[in-house]
Amino acid sequence: MPKISLTPLEKGKNQELFEFPCELPIKVMGKSGDDFERLVVDIIRRHSPDLKEESLTQRASSGGKYTSITITFTAQSRTQLDAVYQALSQHERVKMVL
Repeated sequence: MPKISLTPLEKGKNQELFEFPCELPIKVMGKSGDDFERLVVDIIRRHSPDLKEESLTQRASSGGKYTSITITFTAQSRTQLDAVYQALSQHERVKMVL
């Protein structure tokens, strides 16, 4: 399955779609495993140390091969948001970031 990354901001536009700081949900889909939730949390926490894990929901695909994790965090800036999306999408177990 090819890796797909969708960023909430279009490159090259000077207009902000969000007013920072703001609470944003990110959905991360990837190969299931006991450590997938920890992997996602650790990546986001590198960019957002105040991440609260209670804002996390997890769901396995019908076949159990993939897991989707939705987690809401406080984005302080566009730069931070882009860094979170980039770090998640570059990990080999992550298949899609929305």
